[in-house]
Amino acid sequence: MTMRSFGLWAVVALAVTGCGYSEDEWQAQLAKYGQLNSQYEGEKKSHAETAAELEKTKARVAELTQQLQKLGVNVKELTTNLDDTNRALEEYKARAAQLEAIKARFEQLRAKLQKLTNLGLKVQIRHNRMVISLPGDVLFASGEDRLKPEGLKVLAAVADVIRKDQQLSARYFQIAGHTDNKPLAGGQFKDNWGLSAMRARQVLVFLIAPTDAPKNPGGGLDPSHLHAAGYGETDPVADNGTDEGRQGNRRVELVLMPDISEMLDLKTLAEKK
Repeated sequence: MTMRSFGLWAVVALAVTGCGYSEDEWQAQLAKYGQLNSQYEGEKKSHAETAAELEKTKARVAELTQQLQKLGVNVKELTTNLDDTNRALEEYKARAAQLEAIKARFEQLRAKLQKLTNLGLKVQIRHNRMVISLPGDVLFASGEDRLKPEGLKVLAAVADVIRKDQQLSARYFQIAGHTDNKPLAGGQFKDNWGLSAMRARQVLVFLIAPTDAPKNPGGGLDPSHLHAAGYGETDPVADNGTDEGRQGNRRVELVLMPDISEMLDLKTLAEKK
């Protein structure tokens, strides 16, 4: 019995004896207050255990958030203003489960695309999307949209990895063309928007061409799962103030589009602040 409990019982004993209660009534009151004290101690212990589990789950959410940020996934810091510890715990458990699922999906996709990194291509996460970056100077000559022989080999290897994987071949991709910030001086493309869009289109045309085409075999990918877009100079990944930076910005990206479940997960996480 704690000192607090003993003191409470002593006060009760004095109160009931001073009021003329019988021995049986006094014992009944003591039993009642003993039961209430036991209930209080039990609830206090349960609350402490729940609070400890909440702190543990919070730490896991913070750890997963940090891991996803290192992968490139922008998950905002999650906080709670809930006064009810049990509700807060369930909230963090749900968020931890969501983060675990997102992290597992990204790691699985990255593992599937590992073959491409072995070919020297960069596979990373940008804007919460898995991106395969294809160097523009490997694919095209300066200022042109005609694919070079070396570029055709690279694209064939990329298509082969996607086509032979059931999960990847079922996904949707955006082919995004990018340029550096040096303006085009006229010509058939008019500006960097035109050049980036036409380069993306040329990559798309090759990727959806049948692998057994007699003259110009391609990647054999599903045409309904790809689309092309030109971003010009608006989305640089390096400093346009250097030759090396401009070279890095001249690129074509194959962007793995998120499916419905991934978009819902990220949207839910972003809304729960």
